[in-house]
This record gives sequence, structure tokens and C-alpha cells, in this order.
Amino acid sequence: MITVMGATGNTGKKIAEALLKAGEKVRALGRSESKLAELKRAGAEVVNGDTNDAVFLTKAFRGADAVYTLLPTDPRAADYRAEQDRQGEAIAKAIRESGVRYVVALSSMGADSSQGHGVIAGMHAQEERLKKIDGMNLLLLRPVSFFENFYGSLALIKQEGINGDSVTADLAVPMVATRDIADAAAKALKTRDWKGVIVRELFGPRDISYSEATRILGEKIGKPDLQYVQFSYDDQIKALVQAQFSESFARLYVEMTRAFNEGTINPARTRENTTPTRFEDFADDWASAYDAM
Repeated sequence: MITVMGATGNTGKKIAEALLKAGEKVRALGRSESKLAELKRAGAEVVNGDTNDAVFLTKAFRGADAVYTLLPTDPRAADYRAEQDRQGEAIAKAIRESGVRYVVALSSMGADSSQGHGVIAGMHAQEERLKKIDGMNLLLLRPVSFFENFYGSLALIKQEGINGDSVTADLAVPMVATRDIADAAAKALKTRDWKGVIVRELFGPRDISYSEATRILGEKIGKPDLQYVQFSYDDQIKALVQAQFSESFARLYVEMTRAFNEGTINPARTRENTTPTRFEDFADDWASAYDAM
């Protein structure tokens, strides 16, 4: 049995589906019973509950050969960083009390550093919690920005005719498809062939700037002149708050983008951390979502 947290989300759902397809028994965790229904029909045992609740998580982890964990924090949380800590502590306690021996944890590039990198600081704290658990084999997945984050730009592009963020326009950064994260996680959860603490970075096939990504997306929807606009940090915070995110999350997000812009987070690409799915392939799915709006 393999337990998958966030089983209706970007990575968790793909992981659960891949494991089921491979014939594994899956316990899928989520907050919404209705959203879990598709996985239930596919053969998963589904459990819905509060991921801040260590008792709930302990029951869901108990008896599993391996567990996939992440911090499914709500960006509308009034104190986002405190929410990360609450969820992280609940997950760590549940791992200890359930006795699970193999854990694949979704983290982030930059989480190796204790410096203030906004939302990534919460990932660092969680890595440190998990490393302290005795007798547990831990695989830390450290991806970069998801291709799927561009779904958040759909409304802006549709309504304003531009794409925008606080990331420097021509700064080429690693970006990765969630399917590549899911593939790495599912393989590890099935094989359970490592000992101790292992880190794996996931950087996508190539570095890409926000201006290039915007051009590619624009071409897919018949807008080859679609422009990327770099927002000031203050304007980015205002835009996120207007989109119903909390000011706490907005400020942490901007702190993270500032770290990228200033080179505080400086990823090093290797053959080992390069994954196959191209941004152009994702852009086809993105364009379908745009056309459906």
C-alpha cells in the first residue's frame, strides 16, 4: 500500500494514477470527497480529511509501505508561513507515529538554504523536520517552478492581453512539468531502493525566461505578439491580493521572486536533474484551457 497526499492536486493525482496503472494499491488523501471520486473509480482507497490533523494523517499513513508528502498550504491563509509549519509538524508527527519507513517529500529548489527565500523557507523547515526522524528513508524532490503555474495567468491574458509577474523578463530559469515530478515520485515509491536521505533536483529540459514562455504561449493561442510585463514587487503584491491571495502569501511570493532575480537562488543544471517534458508540449494543454474560457 502506498499513501499519496494531495491526491487531487498537480502532482499527487498524477502519482496516484501512475501507481494504480502499475498495479499498486493506493490510498489517496484529499480534502474533498467529490474530487477524490475519480481515483476511487480507478481503484484507489480514498480518504478525505484535514491535513493539519496529525491523528488523521497517522491513520492514513499507518500500514503503508511508502508515503508521498507535500505541504498543501492554502495561499489564502492569513499567516502562510505559520500554516506551513502547522502542516509540516502534523506530517512529521504522523510519520513518526505510523512507523512508515519510506517517504518521498515534495520540496523545492533553494530549500537547502536557511536564508529567507519566501515560500521556500517553509520547505527548508520541513526538510529539516523530516531529516530528524529516525529509521526513515527520505527522498527529497526539489523541483523548480511548475509549467502549470502559467494556468494562473489565463485570466490576466484573457482580460488584459498581457502576461505579467515580478520575475525579470529575460532571466532564464529552470521550469518543469508536473508529470516529470510525478514520474520521479512514482518510480521511487514503487522501488523503494534507497537508504537514508537522498536529494533529487528536477529542472525540466532547459532554462527558459518568462518573456520566451509568454511568446510560446501567445503563439499557441494565435497571439504571437503577446507581451510579458515585469511588475514591480509592490504591484505584484497588490495583484495577488486582488486575486484573493493573502497578503502574507503575496509578500512571501515576492520575496522568492526577488531571490531569483538577484541570483540568491542560483540553480546548476546537470544531466541528472534534466527532465524530458518540453514547455512547448505543456503549452498545447494550456492553450486548450485558454480556448475553453
